Amino acid sequence: QVQLVESGGGLVQAGGSLRLSCAASASIFSFNAMGWYRQATGKQREFVAIITSGGHTNVADSVKGRFTISRDTAKNTMYLEMNSLKPEDTADYYCQAVDRSGNYWGQGTQVTVSS
Repeated sequence: QVQLVESGGGLVQAGGSLRLSCAASASIFSFNAMGWYRQATGKQREFVAIITSGGHTNVADSVKGRFTISRDTAKNTMYLEMNSLKPEDTADYYCQAVDRSGNYWGQGTQVTVSS
C-alpha cells in the first residue's frame, strides 16, 4: 500500500511563500503521475498541479505564474512551490499519485493565507 505524506503547510501573510512536500513510500517512477489538489471549506476539491512520469507539468490557471510543481526522484518526493500567495489560496492541500492499481491520497496539509 502506497503512502503519501504531505508537509509544509502553515499560516502565511498574503504575498508570502510556502513550499509543500509530498513524500512517497514507493519510487515515484512507479507512478504515472503525481499531483496536488486543494479543498477550501465548503468547496469541492480542485486540481492545482500535475507532474507526469516523464516530468511534464501543468498547473491550474488560477495559480499559473505563482505555483510550481517539481519532484526529487532520489528522495521520492514531490513539491509545490507557492509564491505570491493570496487569501483565496487558503485550503487543505492534498497530494495524489496514480499508478496501474489506482489513486492514492495523502492526509492533507493546511495552508492559511491572511490578508
